[in-house]
Amino acid sequence: MQSSNDHLANWLISSLELQTTLFHVGQYCGVWRAAPSEYMRAGFHLVLNGDCWMHLPEHQESIPLQRGDAVFFLRETLHYLSPNEIPDDPSLCLVREGSMRSIDDSVADAVALACGFFNFKSGLSEMLLSSFPDYLIIRADDAELASTRTLFDLIVAEAKRTGDDASPLIVRLTDLLFFYVIRQMAYTQTISAGLWAVVQSPEFAKLLAAMIKEPEKSWPVEAMADFTHMSRATFFKHFTKVAGQPPNLFLVMVRMKIAAQLLRQGRSITQTAEKVGYQSESAFSKAFKRTVGQQPSVYQRSSHKFAATSNANNALPSHFF
Repeated sequence: MQSSNDHLANWLISSLELQTTLFHVGQYCGVWRAAPSEYMRAGFHLVLNGDCWMHLPEHQESIPLQRGDAVFFLRETLHYLSPNEIPDDPSLCLVREGSMRSIDDSVADAVALACGFFNFKSGLSEMLLSSFPDYLIIRADDAELASTRTLFDLIVAEAKRTGDDASPLIVRLTDLLFFYVIRQMAYTQTISAGLWAVVQSPEFAKLLAAMIKEPEKSWPVEAMADFTHMSRATFFKHFTKVAGQPPNLFLVMVRMKIAAQLLRQGRSITQTAEKVGYQSESAFSKAFKRTVGQQPSVYQRSSHKFAATSNANNALPSHFF
């Protein structure tokens, strides 16, 4: 049976509206430099075979990567990959060098990569990921993520399939790998503030579950404090520290997450507003736009288009690279 924290984690994971695009999959040999940072987007690198170095000029870091490692960039971060431990001239960090070929395990000193981009739709997704660092490095020998090795092996198998275009399953499998990693990180890493920190908090996880169960309830700060058996002042101070924002703003965020889900399911704006505690459709629309970044009607239309696009083959045509 799932714990209440499992239910909350799954609820948060379901809020991530992710569209993944495969930029390239193949093999580098000799002198090369992969510089996806020229596009300045969130994205990922999967090391399918061989080893290389990831250089982060702004952090003055060079990080070794080997077969089975994965890097997920949650936001724009200047970086590039190369076979060299010593960083290149900073002026070259956005310049790609070398050509990618089909994967061939028999070639010595080659590095096989699958790289792509993430598009996190809506401000809600950004809020959910704001508690995490700019990038996550997943090591092949990470015991806590041993269950994801099957997914990684499937990605490798799909990458080796022959054909003019990359397998669309690489995108789907990468999505699953990313969601597994985020959930595991939320369980095992200490998160200082934000939604995930509330889920980890013994005092406030049950309060969040109650908010989700009854979003239409008024939930004044006094009621929240009573629920957690704290004085109003103690509750306000402690909750704000854990959540990273005052309880009233946190409540709005939770309600808008539920509202977004209802709108994606096809509920009307009026029905959605009432379900999350708003008697005025106008007040609801203002709160939704302030939190999500779009009017409810625009969000609902764009969500349908987003889902349709995500269900298509997200791999770029082979002639792109």
